[in-house]
Amino acid sequence: MGPANELCWHDHDVAAKGVRERRFDVHRHERVVPAMLWTPATGTGPRPLVLIGHGSAQTKSTLYVTALARTLVRHYDVAALAIDGPVHGDRRADGGPDPSVMFVEFAHLWQSDAAMTDDMVADWRATLDAVWALPDIDGGPVGYWGLSMGTIIGLPLVAAEPRITVAVLGLMGVIGPSAERLAADAATISCPVLFLVQWDDDLFPRDACFALFSTLGTKDKRLHANPGAHGAVPSDEFLATADFLAHHLRP
Repeated sequence: MGPANELCWHDHDVAAKGVRERRFDVHRHERVVPAMLWTPATGTGPRPLVLIGHGSAQTKSTLYVTALARTLVRHYDVAALAIDGPVHGDRRADGGPDPSVMFVEFAHLWQSDAAMTDDMVADWRATLDAVWALPDIDGGPVGYWGLSMGTIIGLPLVAAEPRITVAVLGLMGVIGPSAERLAADAATISCPVLFLVQWDDDLFPRDACFALFSTLGTKDKRLHANPGAHGAVPSDEFLATADFLAHHLRP
């Protein structure tokens, strides 16, 4: 194990259609944080960076994560960074091939490990520290995007990290094992927030989601609600979230 917050690049370094994709790990004390970075294939910063938090049963390389990251790079000249969530992806010996196993194990961890949120916030901040000064980023402004589990972990991150100046959150409510933590942290958030709700959400009822939106302390917040179940966010909503982030990061 290397020293705290050591950045270790993997052989995965691919450039295609103007986007450079790099795989790396950050060693934070005894923890290894698997991460992926997307930047323009040419040029240097300062450049905005969006942290992308995936949902439960997904990984840092899930299709919608990579699609959002490449959209931000190609159309807005905004870099993107994703890490694997707890018991997800490359944090697992099996690499996370079975979504149902990751879903069940995360639900158990959320219920049983009171330190999970703080550990993940620290992982995110260590990873941001490791890449923020790279020539591709060079200390640019930072945004956050994360729905469902990406809000369970990401909302406390947005509350704790002063470099984050805009966020997309949602598909989560004042509910579950960390409901009190989410409500308390939401009240401290002051940056612009776009919050997504699925009207027929089968995991987190819309009333609980509306309650979390109402608790957000920022005066600059907006809510987008769409019909459909938890995982049925329309594709054009993803484009709207990218535009929202870019508008605030590149005014």
